Amino acid sequence: MRAQWNEPKPSLTVLTSMAEPKKPKKNRLLVVGMPLVALLFVFSLIQLQFDYSRIAAGFMKLMGIVQVMFPPDFTAWRHVLLAAMESLQVAILGTVLGILIAFFLSFLAASNLTPHPFIAWIIQSAASLLRAIPTVVWALIFIVSVGLGSLTGVLAITVSAAGMLIKVFAQSLEEVDKGVLEAMQATGASWLAIVMQGILPTVKTAFIAWCVLRFEGDLGESTILGAVGAGGIGYELTHAMKSYNFAGALFVGLVIFIMVFSVELVANRYKMNLKVRKH
Repeated sequence: MRAQWNEPKPSLTVLTSMAEPKKPKKNRLLVVGMPLVALLFVFSLIQLQFDYSRIAAGFMKLMGIVQVMFPPDFTAWRHVLLAAMESLQVAILGTVLGILIAFFLSFLAASNLTPHPFIAWIIQSAASLLRAIPTVVWALIFIVSVGLGSLTGVLAITVSAAGMLIKVFAQSLEEVDKGVLEAMQATGASWLAIVMQGILPTVKTAFIAWCVLRFEGDLGESTILGAVGAGGIGYELTHAMKSYNFAGALFVGLVIFIMVFSVELVANRYKMNLKVRKH
């Protein structure tokens, strides 16, 4: 019994010091950035000098227009559906052409596959320029050069899609494990063999996911481009609004919603299947 009383007791200071969790470090960027964003928001709100009475009056006017829209006017359904099909075709052609251009240029833009870093820099800079200019502006540029019509929409979407896909494709290629490339190079495989057998199977799923995502956005872009004269259902919506045919404009809006929602639903289902196959 005496031996038990003489045993050393555990140190409470050691236990308490081990149990205390480490305090998380504060993110300096977040601490400085959030007040700065709030300050810029308040400054912009004051600087723009919104007329809130005008906003309230416009909202009440909008509620009156919404009441006039019902029921939708289906009389021009043939023209609207043909225009919707044209917008879908513009989106498909523009996206596919943009994918083809980006697919080949992305291998030259990726830092781990490019023949020379200067070539990669040139292509990445050109892609940044294409992304910096909005698709609507590209459409206005092509209207001056090739005139009104669906070709303008196809070219505008092609340029915009290529600028975005070059970047994301190149990033996906740069994420490929270097060990795979070094192992194939050690076997004496050619550049084409490395790309076809080592790289494409790795990035195929990412490439397809980016292409599907881009097509979703391009379909929405194609409906907007019609408003500036690039053909498609956007022209029908603009024409209905300018002629104060609000019931007809509602029908056009419903067709746009159904078209975009259907494509997005199918695209999401396809992307889910890709994730299941990957795992």
